[in-house]
Amino acid sequence: MSYRTLSQFLEQHGNSTPQLNNVLLGIAATCQKIDLALQQGALAGVLGSAEHENVQGETQKKLDVISNDYLIEALQNNPHVAGLASEELDEFTPAQHGGEYLVLFDPLDGSSNIDINMCVGTIFSILPSIHADAQAEDFLQAGHAQVAAGYVLYGPSTMLVLTLGQGVFAFTYDLKSQQFLLTSENIQVAADTKEFAINASNQRHWEAPVQRYIAELQAGKTGARGKDFNMRWVACMVGDIHRILCRSGIFLYPYDSKDPNKAGRLRLMYEANPMSLLIEQAGGAANTGRVRILDIQPTELHQRVPVVIGSKNEVDLVQSYHQ
Repeated sequence: MSYRTLSQFLEQHGNSTPQLNNVLLGIAATCQKIDLALQQGALAGVLGSAEHENVQGETQKKLDVISNDYLIEALQNNPHVAGLASEELDEFTPAQHGGEYLVLFDPLDGSSNIDINMCVGTIFSILPSIHADAQAEDFLQAGHAQVAAGYVLYGPSTMLVLTLGQGVFAFTYDLKSQQFLLTSENIQVAADTKEFAINASNQRHWEAPVQRYIAELQAGKTGARGKDFNMRWVACMVGDIHRILCRSGIFLYPYDSKDPNKAGRLRLMYEANPMSLLIEQAGGAANTGRVRILDIQPTELHQRVPVVIGSKNEVDLVQSYHQ
């Protein structure tokens, strides 16, 4: 069977441009370098803690730093990137050239999984630039302004999942050709599901609507829903969203009272927005429990939001409980 390469796909895609193609191919090539570092693991001395914290107050892994450095270097030197922002850094980083795009990324999502050889990923979001010389406020665009979004899943096979605002497409990395090859087109998420993902250790901190929803799922056939549900939790948003794109489901990281200063756990610009665009393009839904994520007007670069995302009928039900 003959597969289209990522480059061939982008050249034929109606929503792309040569400039955007260049940025996306640069991200893909950088993720291949990250993949190689992950595969080498302990042999390359890249496992373990970097022994300092990022802007989020989280202890960084060595591969967090390595992945971040790889992406910054590639994007700073891309002629079509005006600026970039990383979950790992306090401020945005201007690029070397005044380009057409801004790129935001989580260089290594799920990095707590690194040392146990479980799946991790890279998430990226691309926005149109506003000024040739990027300014901080240029990044504060609502998620519906994204021109492209996607992730790379480093798992048993390495996969790139991408949307340019016209469907969702999956590419598998071929070791022989060293190319991402198109293996799934126009991915769709079923409106109904029997799978959910949530960090149950936070249950005592959830608001009443989420308590109610999860209790109904756990009650199974004997409860209000009249059917059994399975819980899955990867501790890596890329892994959990990928499962939903493959076989439907709902993922929740809701508001909780554990830290009242944080509206949610996940970052709007680096995680919630790109994943919401992917899921909506696949026919699913994404909200905070109260509002559509892609309509949120950001107020700061590292803003956090609650996330309820996945199969549309389940996401809508969670929102109705909040209302």
